[in-house]
Amino acid sequence: MKISRIEIMHVLPRWTFVKISTDDGYVGYGEPIVEGRSRTVEMAVKELEPHLLGQDPGRIEHLWQAMYRGTFYRGGPVLTSAISGIEQALWDILGKRLNVPVYQLLGGAVRDRIRMYRGIGGATPEEAYANALEAVRAGFTMVKTGVELKTHVMEPPAVIRREVERLEAIRSAIGDGVDLAVDFHGRLGPALAIRLAKELERLHPIFIEEPCLPENVDAMAAIARATSIPVAAGERLFTKWSFRQLLEKQAAAIVQPDLAHCGGILEGKKIAAMAEAHYAGFAPHNPLGPINLAASLQLSANVPNFVAQEHATLGEGYLKRPFVVENGYIKLPQGPGLGIELDEEALAEKRYAGDWDTPRWFHDDDGSVADW
Repeated sequence: MKISRIEIMHVLPRWTFVKISTDDGYVGYGEPIVEGRSRTVEMAVKELEPHLLGQDPGRIEHLWQAMYRGTFYRGGPVLTSAISGIEQALWDILGKRLNVPVYQLLGGAVRDRIRMYRGIGGATPEEAYANALEAVRAGFTMVKTGVELKTHVMEPPAVIRREVERLEAIRSAIGDGVDLAVDFHGRLGPALAIRLAKELERLHPIFIEEPCLPENVDAMAAIARATSIPVAAGERLFTKWSFRQLLEKQAAAIVQPDLAHCGGILEGKKIAAMAEAHYAGFAPHNPLGPINLAASLQLSANVPNFVAQEHATLGEGYLKRPFVVENGYIKLPQGPGLGIELDEEALAEKRYAGDWDTPRWFHDDDGSVADW
C-alpha cells in the first residue's frame, strides 16, 4: 500500500479538508486548517506532498517525524496544522484497512459515550439566559460561553459588572447541576483577567479558558494561582513541547489541544498522557468541521482524563450519517477509521476559494487594535 494522491478541498463556512488516496483504493480524510490562513496551509500541504507520495501510509509516526523534523524551522500553526490534517487522514486509512475504529488502535475505548457541551452566545443577560435554558432542555450537562468583551489593558468596574451580570443569568438558567465554562479568549490582560475571575468564583465555573494570551506561560500561571477556578488552555499551542511548559508551570488544570492544529491524533494522545501525569484534564478544542470532530471523538473515547468535547457541527450536509447528540452525549463511534463517510456530492455545492479571513477588531473609543 502506497500513498498515491493528496487533494485539498476548501468548504464553507471556513473549513479545509484533505483527501489522501492509496494505490489499492483506500481513502482517508483529515482537516488541515488555520482559520483565516486556509490557502497558506494548503501550500504547506503541497510542499509536504513530494515527501508523502509513494510512502506507506501505515507508518504514521515515521511520516510525522519526517514532516515535522525534516524542515529546519519547526512548529508553528501553519506547519503543524498541515501535518495534523494529513495525520488524521493516515489514521483513517489505517482504521479502514484493519476494519476497526481508530480508538481501538490507540488502546481501546475507556468509556461508552462521549460527553459533549454546547457553546452559547447572548450579548445581553436576557439573550444569554434564553440560550442557556435551550441548551439544558436539549439535554446538555455543560455549556460554554465566551466573554462579550473588547478590552484595553485595564477597564473600569462597569465593564466587569456587565459581564458578570450576563454570566449570572446563565448560571440562573442552568442551575447548579449543569457545568458552566467561560472562554476569556485571550482578550484580557492578566491583571484584568484576575479581577474578572475573582468576581466569577461564586458562580463556580468548571473552568475559565485562555484567561490571557498563551505566549507568556508565566502570566497564565500567575492567573491560575490567583483564582480557585481551574484554568483551561491550549487551542493556540502546538505539539507536546508547548504543552510541557503549560503543565510543568501549573498554568492550566485542563489542556485543550485542537487535533487540527496540535499535530494530530497521536500528538493529542501524547499531550493527554502528559496532562494525566500532572493530574490535569483533557478537553479537546474544536470549533471546526465534522472531520476534526470525528478525529476528536476517537481520541476522547480513549483518554482516561477526558472532561468534555467541544463541537461546532454534527456534520449535517457534510457527512452521509451525521453525529447525533442524545442527552448531552454521543455514542461511541462504531465505523472503521474515523467512523465517517464524507458526502462529496453535497460538498460540491459548498466548495469555495478558501479566502475566509479572520475578523479584525478595533476599540470604539480610540480606534486601536483589539484582540479577537
